[in-house]
Formats: sequence, structure tokens, C-alpha cells
Amino acid sequence: MQKKIDFFHSLVFFNICIFLSSVSFIKDQNFLILCLLLIMSIGISHGSLDNLKGKKLLKIFKIKQIEKFYTAYVCLAIFIILFWILLPNFLLMIFLLVASYHFGKEDTVFKLNIEGIEKDVLFLLKGSSIILAPLLFNYDKTNEIFLILKFNLFTEFLISKEILLIFLLISFIAGLMLSKFKNIDDSTISIMDFSSIILINYFLNPILAFTIYFCFLHSIRHSLTLIFELDKSFKLGLKKFIKKALPLTLVTAGVYLISIYSLNNFFELNNAIYKVIFIGLASLTFPHILLEYLIEKNEK
Repeated sequence: MQKKIDFFHSLVFFNICIFLSSVSFIKDQNFLILCLLLIMSIGISHGSLDNLKGKKLLKIFKIKQIEKFYTAYVCLAIFIILFWILLPNFLLMIFLLVASYHFGKEDTVFKLNIEGIEKDVLFLLKGSSIILAPLLFNYDKTNEIFLILKFNLFTEFLISKEILLIFLLISFIAGLMLSKFKNIDDSTISIMDFSSIILINYFLNPILAFTIYFCFLHSIRHSLTLIFELDKSFKLGLKKFIKKALPLTLVTAGVYLISIYSLNNFFELNNAIYKVIFIGLASLTFPHILLEYLIEKNEK
């Protein structure tokens, strides 16, 4: 059931990307406020069950106080924000690598016959298309966002389009290698997802392209997995997911808005939104990935 839904999801997303890429008034528009709203709702919600995973992890370690999980999670998020302020170049580079691995892993919905370091490398290479595509097709606009985030490595070390294209092709091959070319449905999902990423990054503004990918491919795909973990019935699982994800989604969205309001006293509104979107995502991504890693490791 879930496999059919994953295939249908990739197919629908691919067709949506084709449609958006063909609409002329969308091109070169960033729709920054819309992007913010989508990330604060659909984007954030796919990590809003981390409290349930936290309870699962505490149970493994035989710890009863859930407050310890929340404290550790929030402290790590704050640490990432402070680290970004002190060493933006270093942390953003680490974040891009970690995010690439995370995207590659979470967007791979089919069963794998690969284990060990080879699998991890393929995840990293596959997910790197999210970073490489905007740099290849919209280098100036993408670099402008990086400069707002105080990240200037791409300015100091200009990467040629030929190198970016080579790595993007490697990313495509990595996705096919994960499917092992054995199952036509798995390979088709990989091809559709990669093609969708290329389409939106070629025709649309980088922040809009990222938001479309992050919310409607990555987040929804991860949410589908959580829905079926909650209940084998999609309808019942969806109701449970919305009920359980809503509280933390609203809290996180509230923190986002407060942060934008505060930063707007020091920066232009658009710059404040960019900072909150990406620094906020980094502060949530690191504890989210660490939590999943600890659960996966201890379950094994």
C-alpha cells in the first residue's frame, strides 16, 4: 500500500513541477512570505513527532523523565544557532553535507540491498542534488542567499559549471545505484524525483524551488512513512498524525515568527526571513537526525 502511494506521490509531484515550470509569472519570483508559511506548516510538521521518538529513545535507555529529552533537544538546537553565529562558514558547510545525506536517505523509499559505508556515500551523493542544482542553474541568486547567511566560501572559491554538472550527474547515478536497476518502479521513482528537482531549479527562483522540494516531496514523503507507522490504515494514520504533529508544529511556527519579529529590528524583513528559515532548519535538522541515528543504532 505504502509503496503504491510513494510511487503515486512522486508521479504527482513530477507533474506539478512540470506545470509550475511552465507558468511564466512564477519564474524569477521568490514568493518569500509564501515559502515561509509553507515551511512553518508542511515543512516543519514532518519532524513534529520527534517527541514520540524521544520517548522511544528514553525507553531504550530506561529513562522516565521526558523533560530530559526536551531539554537536550532544545539545548542542541540553541547550540547550533550560537555555533552558526560564531562560525557560519564552518557550520553551514557541515549543514549542507548533513542535509544532503538526510535528504538522500529519507527520500529513498524503496528497500536497499546495500549496506555499510557504500550505502551512506550513495545517500550523500543522491541528496547533494538539492544543493548542486540551484548552484548550477541560479548561481548568483543562490550565492546571494548564502551571503545573507554569512557564508562566503562559494564567493571565494568559484566552482565551474562543468564541475557542478559532473557532480549532479554523479548524484543522478547514485540514485539509480540505490535502486540497483532491478525494480522498474524504484528506478522510475528515482528518475522522477531527480527530474523534478532539475525542473524547478532550472525554471524557478532558488528559495521557491527549495520550498517546493522540501515541503511537497521531502516532508510529505517522510510524513507518509510516519502515518503508516501510526496506523496501517492511511485514513486513521493521517488523523493520528495531524493530532500528534499539530502541537509542536504550532510551537515551532510561533518561535519562527517571534524570531523574525526580533531580527527585523536589525535586518531588512527579507533578510530576517532568510536567516530564520535556514538557521532555524539547521537548528532542527541536527537534533532530528541525531535522534533518528540513536534510535536506529540502539534498535539494531
